[in-house]
Amino acid sequence: MKKFALAGLMVLSLGSAAFAAAHGGPTMMMDTDAGSVLTDNQGMTLYIFDKDAPGVSNCYDACAVNWPPFIAADGAAATGDLTLVERTDGTMQWAYDGMPLYYWKNDMAPGDTTGDGVNDVWHVVTGE
Repeated sequence: MKKFALAGLMVLSLGSAAFAAAHGGPTMMMDTDAGSVLTDNQGMTLYIFDKDAPGVSNCYDACAVNWPPFIAADGAAATGDLTLVERTDGTMQWAYDGMPLYYWKNDMAPGDTTGDGVNDVWHVVTGE
């Protein structure tokens, strides 16, 4: 499991967290079987992809069907470790520390982490 320090995310001010929530940004950590993981504001687990680079998504077509990108609402703005990446179609995708964030199509409920470790290239973002 790839681990990223989330200290910066966890110390966001309430104002920044509320702003991110209003614009579809990831706003919470949730305790799961995989540890404390980054989720969207509905509790759905977010993942990173080893084949991405900071600021660049490499997940399109069939990949994006299986791993839907975490798209930012119009008007969303980066705050702290939460950044935005422009996709090739012009939509903006949330990223953590530059790494684009995705959902896994097989996660059905908040806190599911069934995508962690898939093909050894997909990982939850943990606070451990």
